[in-house]
Parts: sequence; structure tokens; C-alpha cells
Amino acid sequence: MPARALFIAGAGTEIGKTYVTAALTRRLRAQGRTVRTVKPLASGVPPLSDPGFVESDTARLLDAQGLALDEEAVEACSPWRFSAPLSPDQAAVLEGRTLDLADLVGWCRAEIACTQDTLLIEGVGGLMSPVTEAATGLDWLRALGVPALLVSGSYLGAISHALTACETLRLHDVPLRAVVISESLGAPAPAATVAAAIARHAGAPVFCLRRGDACPEELTGSI
Repeated sequence: MPARALFIAGAGTEIGKTYVTAALTRRLRAQGRTVRTVKPLASGVPPLSDPGFVESDTARLLDAQGLALDEEAVEACSPWRFSAPLSPDQAAVLEGRTLDLADLVGWCRAEIACTQDTLLIEGVGGLMSPVTEAATGLDWLRALGVPALLVSGSYLGAISHALTACETLRLHDVPLRAVVISESLGAPAPAATVAAAIARHAGAPVFCLRRGDACPEELTGSI
């Protein structure tokens, strides 16, 4: 049964999570499915008026949905945005702001409740990255009670990182729908080789997404 909501988690930071989320969004739309994609927490996001905004994760996700880059769309996609490219808890401190897990979870639950087809919720950083002073991305995911799609890179060490994240999700009873290996530029081994190694132990379908390629059609069948 297709997931009404899916949380895109990362095995690490800066591994292509937004790249995968955007590609998946485009694939679902191409299949005629109604999809809403959000990244509630986003760090390293300049003001909308800054030319660099178009390179932000929020802008990339809005573009994948065919939405205009205006204040309303930006707020609806990423209500908690921070300028510093740090974990949200640290970035919030720099701006004299606070972030509460209950508010974040409540916002996501409201989005899930009004979703007609598929809601993609992209997390921030790695699975265990702090999202508030007291909570991690795993705490956020567990509180929502939705299945996860795990994204990993193909860099040296990615196999261990991905399998550690898979085991962490399993130990905390988080359903893992699939793992996507996003090609890391300059990696010593082909992404497909890394994906095959992870697939032998992940306990979930594993897909490979090379840079410049469209999201694998088969991936949508796993979610």
C-alpha cells in the first residue's frame, strides 16, 4: 500500500538528500500522482531576495513541484529557515531563535492530515543530526510514525554509514521502505557497486541514482 507520507532521512550530511527528494518528486508527478514535498527545517537558506536563494534546498524542491519562488510557497515548504549552514539547533542560536520538537511535529502532522495523495517530508542533515537542543532527526521521525526512505552517498565509508543507519531505524521500529544511493562525485568506486554491497545487508530495496539521471521508475513502487 502506498505511503501517505514518507520521511526522507539521510545516512549523513551533504550526501544528495535533496537531489534524491527532488528527483522522486518529479517522477511521482510524471506518473500523474499528486505529491507535496516539504522541508520544514532548512539551514543555509539566504533570503528570497538574495540571488543565491535559487541554489537552496527549498528552492530546488519548489522547482521540482513546478511552484513559483514566492514568499507564500517558500513559507509553506520550509517554515523554519536559518541562514547559517549549521545544524538547526546551532543556527537557531545564532539568530536568537528557539525551535521546539512539538511545534515541528505538530506542523508535519497537520500537513499529513490534509494530504490527498503523497507527502514527502525531507529531513535535515543525517539521521542523528540535532534538530533542536534536545532532539535528533530520529526523534522527529519516530514522533511522526511514518515510514522512511534512507539516502546515502557512494563515497568511501558510505557502506558502513548506510548500514548503521538501516540498523538504527530497525532497532527503533521505523519502517524502511527503500534505500537510495546518490552518486558522490569523485568516489573511488562506482555508485552501483556501493549500492550492490549495501543491498546485501540493508533488508530493504536499494536503488542507485547517478548524477544527471532521473529517479528510477521502480523506486515509486517501494513507497
